[in-house]
Amino acid sequence: MGSVVLAGGGSAGHTSPLIATAKALLAADPSLDVVAVGTARGLETRVIPAAGLPLELIDPVPLPRRPGADLAKVPFRLRTAVRQAREILERHDADAVVGFGGYVSMPVYLAARARRIPIVVHEQNALPGVANKVAARFSRHVMVSFPDTPLPGARLVGLPIRREIAELDRAARRDSAAVGFDLDPQRPILLVSGGSQGARSINSAVVGARDALLAAGISILHVLGLRNITESDVAIDDPTTGAQYRPVGFVDEMADAYAAADLMLCRSGAGTVVETAVTALPAIFVPLPHGNGEQARNADPLMAADAGVLVPDAECDAARVSAEVRALMTDPQALVAMGERARAVVPGDADQRMAQVVLEVIG
Repeated sequence: MGSVVLAGGGSAGHTSPLIATAKALLAADPSLDVVAVGTARGLETRVIPAAGLPLELIDPVPLPRRPGADLAKVPFRLRTAVRQAREILERHDADAVVGFGGYVSMPVYLAARARRIPIVVHEQNALPGVANKVAARFSRHVMVSFPDTPLPGARLVGLPIRREIAELDRAARRDSAAVGFDLDPQRPILLVSGGSQGARSINSAVVGARDALLAAGISILHVLGLRNITESDVAIDDPTTGAQYRPVGFVDEMADAYAAADLMLCRSGAGTVVETAVTALPAIFVPLPHGNGEQARNADPLMAADAGVLVPDAECDAARVSAEVRALMTDPQALVAMGERARAVVPGDADQRMAQVVLEVIG
């Protein structure tokens, strides 16, 4: 029986591919000891146990954005976290470490290197983060989600996503999914989501464009984010066209939301780009204008294939959203073709590819 330790946490961007890879490993070899490493401050404490996977915790070592007292504490915190990671690797007699970047991965990478344990690196975004840049220097197994990701010796495998999403038949699930959101499946439906936390610029633009879209007969499933939804966000039925506006704070099962929709307006985080592409759901991407610009780069392969629309955050207002959505919705066949082009660009079996790499590494 082999043992694999997977490191990643903080956000869904790290935990989702970790869970997908872990499940693919166990599907390929149920005898494996597969354990995840995270911290107590991330959502991994909820989603990883919920996925049926064991979770070990280390202290978080985030890098401060500005110089100061916290920066001076980083070396001590890192040493503590590396020691904790080393104890986990020893306890599980790890044959390989699989890291998904972020502040959780760095201590585990360093502990694995000290113990000469093979490291498999997976980078989710088109532009890599600090932890994966460091690990790529001493790992011979560097996997990326998008072409042209600047990591030495990188191999393109795609982004691991849940099998339920990868195998989603949107057409077969359309009617029941739409009805589940109190939407008429016979009408064109726009899905709006800024991610688990929502996106204020997108939310504001959609609320401003809502009346024009409903008047055009386009229904809207608007996922505002739990922190953004208020009592004033109520369901609306247009008395003339019958189009519907349904605001929700959060969707437990995004497969249903994807199945219900004809078009999505969203950020371009790696997970969203890949999930919309793999499910052939056409999308208008509004990249988050922060970080190192990775969200705009994530969407580049789809833009190059004419498989999506990109709207800069600064231009995401009611008029632009209304114009883009109505233009796309007026030609259903062209919309479907756009989704199929997206599906052709992005691998849908990245979880299985990652599992195969890890199994080869541990022999």
